[in-house]
Amino acid sequence: MPKLKDTYPLYLNNKAVQPNADLEVTDKFTGEVAFRTALANPEIIDKAIAGAVRAAEPMARMASYERKAVLEHCVKRFRERFDELAYALCVEAGKPIKDSEGEVTRLIDTFQIAAEESTRMYGEVMPLDISERAKGYQAIWKRYPVGPCSFISPFNFPLNLAAHKVAPAIAVGCPFVMKPASKTPLGAIIIGEILAETDLPEGAFSILPASRDGADLFTEDERLKLLSFTGSPAVGWALKAKSGKKKVVLELGGNAAVVVDRDADLDDALERIVFGAFYQSGQSCIGVQRILIHEEVYARFKAMLVEKTRTLKSGDPKDRETFIGPMISEGEAKRLKGWIDEAVAGGATLLCGGDLDGSMLQATLLEGVDRDAQALNDEAFGPLAVLQPFATMDEALEEVNRSEFGLQAGIFTRDLFAMFDAWDRLEVGGIVINDVPSYRVDNMPYGGVKDSGLGREGIKFAMEDMTEIRNLVVRRT
Repeated sequence: MPKLKDTYPLYLNNKAVQPNADLEVTDKFTGEVAFRTALANPEIIDKAIAGAVRAAEPMARMASYERKAVLEHCVKRFRERFDELAYALCVEAGKPIKDSEGEVTRLIDTFQIAAEESTRMYGEVMPLDISERAKGYQAIWKRYPVGPCSFISPFNFPLNLAAHKVAPAIAVGCPFVMKPASKTPLGAIIIGEILAETDLPEGAFSILPASRDGADLFTEDERLKLLSFTGSPAVGWALKAKSGKKKVVLELGGNAAVVVDRDADLDDALERIVFGAFYQSGQSCIGVQRILIHEEVYARFKAMLVEKTRTLKSGDPKDRETFIGPMISEGEAKRLKGWIDEAVAGGATLLCGGDLDGSMLQATLLEGVDRDAQALNDEAFGPLAVLQPFATMDEALEEVNRSEFGLQAGIFTRDLFAMFDAWDRLEVGGIVINDVPSYRVDNMPYGGVKDSGLGREGIKFAMEDMTEIRNLVVRRT
């Protein structure tokens, strides 16, 4: 196994700085301190924002091939440091090593996509002579970077979700300041270490672990032109309210549903749904939380789900056979255990799981959950899924839409009419047919509606959010 350092710096205006080692980061399985990082105070954050402002013009003037070269350097170095990145993620997030390796692969993919898209910043020529008064006029528009950006990333995908902010910013030429999650800062710090090897203009980036209380400048400072936040709905909407005039992109939570129609391949659906519900201990905003099953196959598929779920191995995430690792903290595990107990007290049936040992919560299936229970309506963000029968596809789609969230949904069906009906009717940002809502490829548009957020990730789509259209009108007569 690679060896982690005892202390890590923050990155201020492209440079490693070690003002302190105040942030303790634990191994999420053992609970022991794994390493320490520097913690930014408001003075450091202010310097970082000032640096980003100074870097805005030289970043915007970088040629597309120069931005591409930076991103390709990152791809090369991520590949060279693959094992280190995966191990760091396994330790700081408690993510099973196989899932950690998968996330490093996605980090590489995301930067590679951005490298390719950095040279595809196209505009458009528009005729304006739609009436007599505009005869002889022509317009041309293209995109320009918005300027300094603020990024706040979460603990559950500390590499890939940081990448979905950092890579498009570099691709379009936006300087940025980033606050990684305090529980999992190392992935972003290593990204900063690799970016520091490049020729980006001074101030182009700062990676700043910071306490939530001390990080108001990330949201409120008017010098910043865009805030991109990934995290909980309660925090995200509160930040939007304080963000002032800047553009805001929010990728928030969900309680994603998957629908299993009566014509579905149940063996295939079983494998994908168990994965979607319980990979990385269910700590994904598009993890399967609600499993809607047609009444004709409900009993059979329920039995299959329970049997399969009971076989999942829990334990040390460094063990390659482990599928269920620890939740991010004992407090989060206790919260979700409380939801499970509350649902059972309200009449739900515990089909399997439900036991808690520290931060290790068993993969849990419930049925008969009260319609007002937290386990059904709020975001579990842990290894819990709720089974519900349905009689018609109309009923299933209505139940999916009953949620306050709308990130992604999955439907296992062979009925093309049902597929297109779902596409038209489901109030979500994305629909996945014959797979789980947890499925994501890093170039596709990704984001939600309702309480699940604003805007879209996916490199090309994030680049649009990080740019503004500038129009040129020419009078030729």
